[in-house]
Amino acid sequence: MSAPERIPPRSLTPPEPSELLALGELTVRGQVREASNAVLYCTVEYEGHSAPCVYKPVAGERPLWDFPDGTLAQREVAAYEISEATGWGLVPPTVLRDGPYGQGMCQLWVEVATGDGEAAGDASDGTDGSDGSELLALVEGDEPGPGWKAVGFAEVGEGRTALLVHADDVRLRRLAVLDAVINNGDRKGGHLLPAAGGRLYAIDHGVTFNAEDKLRTLLWGWAGEPLPDDVLEVLRGLAEQLADDGPLCARLAKLITGAEIEALRDRVAALVRTGVHPAPSGQWPAIPWPPV
Repeated sequence: MSAPERIPPRSLTPPEPSELLALGELTVRGQVREASNAVLYCTVEYEGHSAPCVYKPVAGERPLWDFPDGTLAQREVAAYEISEATGWGLVPPTVLRDGPYGQGMCQLWVEVATGDGEAAGDASDGTDGSDGSELLALVEGDEPGPGWKAVGFAEVGEGRTALLVHADDVRLRRLAVLDAVINNGDRKGGHLLPAAGGRLYAIDHGVTFNAEDKLRTLLWGWAGEPLPDDVLEVLRGLAEQLADDGPLCARLAKLITGAEIEALRDRVAALVRTGVHPAPSGQWPAIPWPPV
């Protein structure tokens, strides 16, 4: 057999990330040990193109008392669908597919920015001009300081407390809105991935879309403040996309229940109607634990 016949053809046009994730050959390279559910580091290859990714098989999900068993992977994909519908691109490309350990979520791996001078973008396209290396902090005193928003006080040991703050950052603000839309019950600091070019991605969206209010997050700094006009415009557009029989709703119907879709519509409508960032209800812990 000649050399050209032995080498698989390489497509000149790289596939879209979602196509690569959905159709490529998945090879497990290792396991992320710190995760509460099975998280496998993989590579995916399709038509001569490859990329690193994360594969979370449904079989590796731990049961939760307030979510149906075997549904976390679908919720991760639904979160990506909503992120894409907003145009904010906050969730890495994510698909539901079969893999070496059965059906699961497959998500493009995001390399975290090192903060070594990578050029940053501008706030209008979802970046804020920083490298994203400082999004959360604990500070002394009662005020967050310029460029920061206060979340609350945290115990730091030996009877001392510090003020937990997050950056007053357009990317985080959009993410706070996205979390309110998808009803994220677990927005921790470790789920924020600042990437090259000033981009910010968010991961771990398994405990989302519950029909009951479950919002728990570190991003409470804008609670009660008016939503920016551009955010309200996005939410109105999202409400239109969530109309019955629309393509977005049809895709979501394969991932979450009808009651959860209806609750999603209600949350979007409430944000548009009130025009403000939601505040903690006081009926359950508002901040996830551990917070990182």
